[in-house]
Amino acid sequence: MSKLSAYDVIVAPIITEKSTLVSEANQVIFKVAPKATKPQIKAAVESLFKVKVKAVNTLVRKGKVKTFRGRTGKQSNVKKAIVTLEEGHTIDLATGL
Repeated sequence: MSKLSAYDVIVAPIITEKSTLVSEANQVIFKVAPKATKPQIKAAVESLFKVKVKAVNTLVRKGKVKTFRGRTGKQSNVKKAIVTLEEGHTIDLATGL
């Protein structure tokens, strides 16, 4: 597998009601590249945000078949990473990079 840069690994932060609730437990949720591994995600978050990562959990949401105006289409698969930070470290997603 080719070497991905930190900006290629982390695609976007996910800002939803659930992600703001888990932020109180020192966790942040990111949309990541489909081929990104847990060590790559950990290294990317630590280098981009200058924080210490405690754990990384990943999940793949399978694409759904949706109908829009009578036409069916398939949404693509999305890989998410739930990053748990060490005590005392925070990421403010409102400011951006």
